[in-house]
Amino acid sequence: MADARVVLAGSLKAALPDADAVVIQAADIRQLLRRLGELYPELKDQLEEGVTVSIDGKIYNDAWFEPLPEDCEIYVLPRLAGG
Repeated sequence: MADARVVLAGSLKAALPDADAVVIQAADIRQLLRRLGELYPELKDQLEEGVTVSIDGKIYNDAWFEPLPEDCEIYVLPRLAGG
């Protein structure tokens, strides 16, 4: 299980009004998002609708079982949509 520094961006950032980031232990993206929802229940709806996750600068969408490297930095953003 990795210690991940998680930064919330966009509309998700309101869940952390007093901090720039939170450290969460998780093995993969799915576990990370589940733990975020447990710690910050106000994020559950947005997390279930879908978010974009950036791990050390690489973007992941729907890669639930992507393992988290040790001491990584993660940005969680509202889902990026294109058209």
